Amino acid sequence: MRARGGSGISTKWIVALCFASFVVGTLFTNRMWQGPEASTAITDDVVIEPQRRLNAEPCDSKPPTSGEQKDILSEVSKTHMAIRTLDKTISSLEMELAAARAAQASSNSGSPILDKPSGEISEGRQKAFVVIGINTAFSSRKRRDSVRETWMPQGGEKLKQLEQEKGVVIRFVIGHSATPGGILDRAIEAEDAQHNDFLRLEHVEGYHELSAKTKIYFSTAVSKWDADFYVKVDDDVHVNLGMLATTLARHRSKPRVYIGCMKSGPVLAQKGVKYHEPEYWKFGEEGNKYFRHATGQIYAISKDLATYISINQPILHRYANEDVSLGSWFIGLDVEHIDDRSMCCGTPPDCEWKAQAGNVCVASFDWACSGICKSVERIKDVHQRCGEGEGAVWSASF
Repeated sequence: MRARGGSGISTKWIVALCFASFVVGTLFTNRMWQGPEASTAITDDVVIEPQRRLNAEPCDSKPPTSGEQKDILSEVSKTHMAIRTLDKTISSLEMELAAARAAQASSNSGSPILDKPSGEISEGRQKAFVVIGINTAFSSRKRRDSVRETWMPQGGEKLKQLEQEKGVVIRFVIGHSATPGGILDRAIEAEDAQHNDFLRLEHVEGYHELSAKTKIYFSTAVSKWDADFYVKVDDDVHVNLGMLATTLARHRSKPRVYIGCMKSGPVLAQKGVKYHEPEYWKFGEEGNKYFRHATGQIYAISKDLATYISINQPILHRYANEDVSLGSWFIGLDVEHIDDRSMCCGTPPDCEWKAQAGNVCVASFDWACSGICKSVERIKDVHQRCGEGEGAVWSASF
């Protein structure tokens, strides 16, 4: 049956139209899938090409040579030293300002700070590297003589030469008796006239007054000498002056240092025992230990700390034991504690073995006696076996 003309589309045309649509669709689909691949290829070319050029070009940045590394380290070291020097200078200026304010307050209000002659800081103080105060008593004439015959330069001229050439000041430190002008004071005056090696303090001597004596010693020393360090040592301790000066010189750039053999002994609450602490309750429960502090046989402090003691001595609390008192004064301050075990060697054979090994001790004593046991008889032997040599302090660099 034939379809009527004009009433519809021929079947052949429908088939042809479908085939044409299929071909066009196929071509269009293939073109759409090729787009991302071409884009990816372009992107890869854009990324890879500069990288190829970068790899092809020589690299100008080279690792630093050993010489350049040394120069860098040298500059870093110089900067570090400059910072430490600046810190020390600022600290010194702060202490001088505090001293000036304290002196002004004293003159305006009659405050006891720096009110005594021993505490006045004069403008014309003698410059020194270290002031060594040898703590002594009226009854210790033989000990003083034994020190003069061993590690301390003999004669006033030698002491003066040591001060002028090396900046090392050494004095026996003693106050006055309970009866001023009595036989004890006259004996010290006669001894000083002979040797010229005493520093007299405005202080009444007494074993239980060592903390007060320590404060007055540092205040008096600061008022007379402008030193980098101030040392306190007992008169029954052997000292190698060259090693002491060399050891201190290593810490010269530090503004606030506290050097010695640091310890932390028990707080003794029982009455009647040696080193009894009446204020034991301040240190907590029974059986507690003291805070770290340098043992009292020998220790050193820097200029700023000695000046601090001089300025604040009226309000610094004193405990029964002098070394504990000193340590307590620095709590809360920005102070570097240096534990140097060469300052507490034992007597022979300990210090002798160390000297033979090339580690000469700064100081030697017996812990059992808090000094050299029977020092008058034994210090010469200690000096012969553990001494650094007579010329060590003169040849030492500090």
